[in-house]
Amino acid sequence: MRFYNRLLKSVGLTIKGTPRFIAYSVKFDDFNLITLGDRLVVSSNVIFLTHDYSFTTSLIAIEEKPETDIGLLGPITIGDNVFIGMNSLLLPGTTIGNHVIIGAGSVVRGKVPDYSIVSGNPATFIVDIRAHANKLKEKNYLTRVDKK
Repeated sequence: MRFYNRLLKSVGLTIKGTPRFIAYSVKFDDFNLITLGDRLVVSSNVIFLTHDYSFTTSLIAIEEKPETDIGLLGPITIGDNVFIGMNSLLLPGTTIGNHVIIGAGSVVRGKVPDYSIVSGNPATFIVDIRAHANKLKEKNYLTRVDKK
């Protein structure tokens, strides 16, 4: 993982701290527009999409065809202690706060506040992560997984 993190940094990705895990199948669109926080987990097949060319399609639909395609770029910023579930798509301009869980298969756009669990397409707020953790503790659902 350390080598992979160094490789990602060398191609322009900003990594603050040390990610816990980034799957090798993760797709990064424009490395220079992406910032990742500390203790991040990014599951398999997550896509960080920093561009959007649909504006050109919209202009053509109203008969205002531009001379060339117009791409809109937006950075993606991920806070600390974030878990991003498998097959999620992060759209341009997305900012995810600290202590956040993104459910598997989610399509995320805009700002996700600290301490949130969001899921779905589009991703919507499910519950405060602190309430979720306390509920799991009360029901004794937690099983410890030790790394060796």
